[in-house]
Amino acid sequence: MSDESITDHLQEMYGLEISTAKISQITDKLLPVITEWRTRPIEAIYPIVFLDAMHFKVREEGKVVSKAIYSILGVNKNGRKEIIGIYLSESEGARFWLGVLNDLRTRGIEDILIASIDGLKGFPEAIAEVFPKAEIQLCIVHQIRNSLKYIVSKDQKAFMLDLRQVYQTSSRDAAEQYLLELGEKWGKKYPAVIKSWHANWETLSQYFKYPEELRRIIYTTNIIEGFHRQVRKYTKSKGAFVSENALMKLIYCACQNVMEKWYQPMHNWALIASQLQIYFDGRLNLELR
Repeated sequence: MSDESITDHLQEMYGLEISTAKISQITDKLLPVITEWRTRPIEAIYPIVFLDAMHFKVREEGKVVSKAIYSILGVNKNGRKEIIGIYLSESEGARFWLGVLNDLRTRGIEDILIASIDGLKGFPEAIAEVFPKAEIQLCIVHQIRNSLKYIVSKDQKAFMLDLRQVYQTSSRDAAEQYLLELGEKWGKKYPAVIKSWHANWETLSQYFKYPEELRRIIYTTNIIEGFHRQVRKYTKSKGAFVSENALMKLIYCACQNVMEKWYQPMHNWALIASQLQIYFDGRLNLELR
């Protein structure tokens, strides 16, 4: 609830008149709790990590600016999801991501096996520096969305039929053949789109090496986007937050509410975990439950 909503609620239910400034002062008691949560120790190994961003408007020095909240969702060794990091920034880049990843390392992470991201600027370079063994999987869905921005409406349906052959086929070799055919058919009309697929292919195609159960999890950042959709249920009524602290308090409370439901391991985790042990031999010792 916003400070105004709390004030109205107390007035309506109990006849109490409390200013929004007082409400803000009371809820500021959350700030040290949030700091403690954001700096808490975390596990040494996360088999899969997802990264994505939410954008919000915040009032700052008399004007409204855009702020990005970067969420890091980790799947731990037992297959349970948890938010392992929330970071606020106006922009992204290698320097910012180095700070984020070094913070995660300081808090206890020693290894990440697979990082699924949406093409965040500077992140691949940063993760190669801090976790050099981690495999990076660019989100196929984000790549598709970015491609369709540059395809005229009348061509989108036909283009997508051809593109599905690339990312839905069974093997990387077949996918690369379909990608060549895609370029032959559409390359002259949409050279920038085809060039982007070729330029990002190495990190877009990592998922082909894994079995179907693991592919479904890592080829897209849908898992963390689902988390963001749930958070936005709490923030959708807000125009612009009065401060970064006001934004962080609401994000924290929403996050805790969402994570209360994450008490079961991911579907088919025992099978996925056994496959991870084979593909990443010697890098983790999973306790299957």
